Parts: sequence; structure tokens; C-alpha cells
Amino acid sequence: MSLEIRGCGTALVTPFRKDGSVDEAALRRLVQFQLREGIDFLVPCGTTGETPTLEHGEYVGVIRVVMEEAGAKVPIVAGVGGNNTRKVCDLAAEVEGLGVHGILSVAPYYNKPTQEGLYHHFKAIAESTDLPVILYNVPGRTSSNIEPATVGRLAQIPNIIGIKEASGSIVQQMEVLNAVPAGFRVLSGDDAFTFPLIAVGGVGVISVVSNEIPGPMARLAHLALDGKFDEARKLNAQLLPLMQINFIETNPIPVKAALAMMGMIEEVYRLPMVPMKPENRAKLEKVMATQGLLSKSASV
Repeated sequence: MSLEIRGCGTALVTPFRKDGSVDEAALRRLVQFQLREGIDFLVPCGTTGETPTLEHGEYVGVIRVVMEEAGAKVPIVAGVGGNNTRKVCDLAAEVEGLGVHGILSVAPYYNKPTQEGLYHHFKAIAESTDLPVILYNVPGRTSSNIEPATVGRLAQIPNIIGIKEASGSIVQQMEVLNAVPAGFRVLSGDDAFTFPLIAVGGVGVISVVSNEIPGPMARLAHLALDGKFDEARKLNAQLLPLMQINFIETNPIPVKAALAMMGMIEEVYRLPMVPMKPENRAKLEKVMATQGLLSKSASV
């Protein structure tokens, strides 16, 4: 199965109600907002979706809702990751049956596997499904770094088609680009690296801030992809404060607070995520006001 993935994809939040249950209506509104704004693809059930605290039935339900709302309009790449390889393989096979177009699989966390262990982990996942697989490297959360040479090896597996690269190092991202064959998709996993990574050969971003501003983030990615660097640079400078404030505390705390300020969702988290500190909330609200986002409503 092929997967044409470029531009901006949103790592969707999972909205909850005050009673802690998944807010399906808010999720549907959020997906429709993304579609109207011109998002290129959607990524439910990633880190931003608080997947570690979703029950299995909730996880499947979130993917089903996103597929119902958007599956025929844009590609859906489901988050399928974990530190138990066999369990991840079983989950990959299950979501394939839901009709998703690809999976995003984060490096195993806590286990701290070697590079050989990482290779065999992802190889096993790829062999468990016919879906295209996008690797996800985020050492700040997993304590393991998928090194460029390992990415190069994995890129030889036919259905491993790309990587979400969130090492925080543009040098490592360039090394990854040098290690993989033409056509392998290297996507930014950090909003602030979108422009520079595309400039050196990346194809887009899996974004957090596009929950709030899908249109502008998609436009930034496409300006850069089209080589319109002067326009992209200006838009990047305009959006940078919002990109930065979304990580003033652990993701997805700020983005959910921001969406609540916009009237899109209720600001509800599941432990161990908790609401923002008051001083950080004030900083977020100031940036949101500067970006003209506080006037948005739930009917957006």
C-alpha cells in the first residue's frame, strides 16, 4: 500500500469531557476544523493524543471517529507504538483492519534498546502489517535515539517509508537525509524545525501547533516545499512564538489549554498530565491574543 505524505499533518489531541470520558463530539469538530483549514493528513493517537492513558476501546474508538470524519478526504496515520514489540505488532495488525492509511511508531521508551534492538523492533512491526510505517524518533521522551545509520538500514525495508525526526538536532536530521534513499520521507517532529528541515530536504511536519492553526502551518510547509523561502521565512517568524509557547510545559498540556481558550474543547487531562501553572497560562494567553486566536469559538 502506498502513502503519499508531505506537507503538514496534525498530531491530534484527544478531547475529554469533565467526567474524564472521550469527547467524541469535540473530536469530530476538531477534525472538521482541520479539514476546512486545508490540513494534509491527520495523526490520531500519538503522544499529543495522550495515548498512554487511553483504554484499548477508547484508542480504537478515537481512530474510528477520525476515519469516519476524514478517512476519505486526507490520509490517516495512526499512532501505533510502545515498548513491547509483540504487543505493538498485534496493534498494527488491528488498526490495519480499521482502514487507516499508515502507522506512526515511536521508538521503545524506558527499555533503552541498542541500535540493533531498535532495528529488529521496527523490522518486526513492518513485517506484521502491509501498512506503510513511519518511524518516530523522539529521544527527549524515549531515552533512545534512532541513529542515522539505523534509519538507513530500516529504510531498506519496503514498507518503512519515512521518519518523524524529533531529535532536536538539525545536524542529525541532515545525516538522516544523507543515509536514506531517494523517496524516503523525512518529516519534522518539532514545529520550529519545519522550515529549516524542509530547506535541507525534508518533506513536511507532524505538528502539534497545527491543532490550533492548521491552515497557517500547512501554508508554511507548502511555501517551503515550493521553494518560496522569503515568504516561508516571514510566516515562520510570525508563527514561531506560538510554536515555542506550545512547549512551555509538557505536550499536550499547552495545546489543550490553547484549544480550550479557542472554545474548541474542554480543558481536561488525564493523570499524570495536569493543568498549566498560572504563570505559564498567562504567557500562553498573551501569545494566543497576539496571534488573534482568542476570538475563535467552538463553532469554528
